[in-house]
Amino acid sequence: MQPIKSRKHAANKFQQHVSAALATMLLPIAAGASEAAPAPDDAASAPVSTVQVTGRQENDFKAERASSPKYTEKLVDTAQSVQVIKKELIEQQGALTLTEALRNTPGVGAFFLGENGNTNTGDAIFMRGFDTSASIFVDGVRDVGSVSRDVFNLEQIDVVKGPAGTDNGRGAPTGSVNLVSKKAEMSDAASGSITAGSASQKRATVDVNKVLNAERGIALRLNAMAQDAGRPARAVVEDKRWAVAPSLGFGLNGPTRVVLDYLHVDQDNIPDGGVPTVGLPGYTSPDRTRPFITDAAPVDLHNFYGSNSDYDKVKADMATVRVEHDFAPGFKLHNITRYGRTSQDYLLTAFMGSAANLLTPNQSDPSTWTLARGTRTVKDQENRILTNQSALTAQFDTGRARHTLVTGLELTNERQIAYGLTGLGSLPAANLYRPDPAALVTGLAPSRTGAYNEGVIDTQSLYAFDTVKFGERWLFNGGLRLDHFNGDYTVVALTNNVLVPTHFTVGDTLVNGKVSALFKPTTNSSIYAMAASSKQPPGASFTVSGNANSAQNPIYDPQETVSTEIGAKLDLFRQKLALSAALFRTVVKNEVEQDPVDLKYYQSGRKQVQGVELGATGELARNWLVSAGYLYMDSSVEAGKVITAGGENHLTYTPKSSFTLWTSYDLPFGVKIGGGARYSDRLLRGTDGAIGTPAYTDSYWVFDAMASYQVNRNLDIRLNVYNLGDERYVASINKSGYRYTPGSPRAASLTANLRF
Repeated sequence: MQPIKSRKHAANKFQQHVSAALATMLLPIAAGASEAAPAPDDAASAPVSTVQVTGRQENDFKAERASSPKYTEKLVDTAQSVQVIKKELIEQQGALTLTEALRNTPGVGAFFLGENGNTNTGDAIFMRGFDTSASIFVDGVRDVGSVSRDVFNLEQIDVVKGPAGTDNGRGAPTGSVNLVSKKAEMSDAASGSITAGSASQKRATVDVNKVLNAERGIALRLNAMAQDAGRPARAVVEDKRWAVAPSLGFGLNGPTRVVLDYLHVDQDNIPDGGVPTVGLPGYTSPDRTRPFITDAAPVDLHNFYGSNSDYDKVKADMATVRVEHDFAPGFKLHNITRYGRTSQDYLLTAFMGSAANLLTPNQSDPSTWTLARGTRTVKDQENRILTNQSALTAQFDTGRARHTLVTGLELTNERQIAYGLTGLGSLPAANLYRPDPAALVTGLAPSRTGAYNEGVIDTQSLYAFDTVKFGERWLFNGGLRLDHFNGDYTVVALTNNVLVPTHFTVGDTLVNGKVSALFKPTTNSSIYAMAASSKQPPGASFTVSGNANSAQNPIYDPQETVSTEIGAKLDLFRQKLALSAALFRTVVKNEVEQDPVDLKYYQSGRKQVQGVELGATGELARNWLVSAGYLYMDSSVEAGKVITAGGENHLTYTPKSSFTLWTSYDLPFGVKIGGGARYSDRLLRGTDGAIGTPAYTDSYWVFDAMASYQVNRNLDIRLNVYNLGDERYVASINKSGYRYTPGSPRAASLTANLRF
């Protein structure tokens, strides 16, 4: 949770260099080291007890700290890979969703489309080889529900790499994502934006902050957004949503600060089930008696194989009370109470291009070929969370050691209920190359059957982190967390028109720890080593199973993760540029595997991901900003069956190499230019017995560009162009390989930003 603070003063506009040219952006990084003159100080040097003063190293790309009170040190002194994506970078890129913003982190993305007919919804994020969708947090509180999160109300995004079990309790083995909300501040400001772009995109945002009482520190902030858009090259698909987020603060200039936040999001979309993989590299006929299908042409990326009647309706509400109190210098209390509710009503027409579903009446005339679309997937689900989290930070000395101790107590109740539906209707087969989304749906009358799945998880958590400093060179950190949870699950199935209930309970106490040592060769550099653990118990994602082959069976122990990392960090150019390098290894144990001899299931499986990650964020030279990262991953199944369709011993949906870059430069006369590149290595899909589908997707490069012009002090115009080369690529693929989501083709948006 980020300290509640007054608004930082807007940075002075960079001094302009008339002789600078666009080619400057292509100079090596080392050129920035020869910067002739230091930049002027842009922050006050004398801190006020109730106001957080921005450090000199802050700029539009580089952050000084992560938002969580559990991370007490600057990023350069934090013994773990932590990337902070600031709102200024997000705005430059024209990113609108969390998934788009996370493109700034190499190897992180929505690579997996879903299981067979089921399509993933919301932010289905993979990180370092594993699904991280259930480890997304808002201001340190787990955000439940499969919603596509908009960035209109975000100050920054903290991406923590490695097991976060000690930080957050149960969760993904390879990291977490924390969204930091905008809050009321002690300054008057108003801004807004209007965007128009490809695929009939229309979007507007507003951000207004008003000081209501300066003496008592009362301020009100209102953020709102409305969007109505399609998707480039994807017919019928719609991304329509609106949201509002008021924030009211009290005592913001005093020792006790209280902020009341509320967020409401309403989405009314037409979901995208993708297009057939017919004609892609690696595709072969699913029917040995019809080998000619192997040579079939790819389908048009505009084709929509669903129905106009498909829908994805989401309503999300989040009410939050934040309290901070400064007892004394270095002694502070953080408390957050939240009630959140997300409901999703979803219907998607999917398909599987199997031999039975792909018909070819006339071999020589592909215009007669059809694809069955009898898979109607549905979700009628509600998620709720009620939590109270308290963290106490205390600084004290014991002899020569300076301690920063963070202790916390978290009480959380989470509930998910998903209802079974009937009356989903049926559609005729679609023409493979000319599908008709307006085809009549017969029998469409969705209603609940009485079947449902309900899960309730109660968690009580205690944790402590102690950062110990010995002089100016050494920092040691140790953390321990205990999570006692009880899960109560009810499954009511409809069998032969009879409702059959089944009840499961799961309970355990999870213990996770993290230790690190950090040495500072200089004031602005560090070398560190870290080890941490994480556990994922059965039912943690509200899914339980009585099947012996499922890790969600309550009879099994939690999946365990141990991660080690060594790395180095360096702040250059008066701490304006942050460089980082890390070597990491993550081992996930207790995977459920079947013994080939007795055919029984045991928790003998073991997976491993290891690699190197490099990063650079901040100011290369005056007026020149950069955010870049490279990740190489070597993953394998150490014990158990190989899980890729092609038989390679590598984790699925995990690119071996990935790269991301964004850079911008301020030219004279109010002109700013920028551009970026993204690279993803090929992805290996999972195996499920599908015939003829591609075992992997090809690697790809995508290039983007931006240019903006400051018309006057109140208005600037920004043009973003995406996928300059109009690269055709696979953004995500489903497990069977029958369907994929095409990457967005060349597209553009024009945004007018207003500030008062």
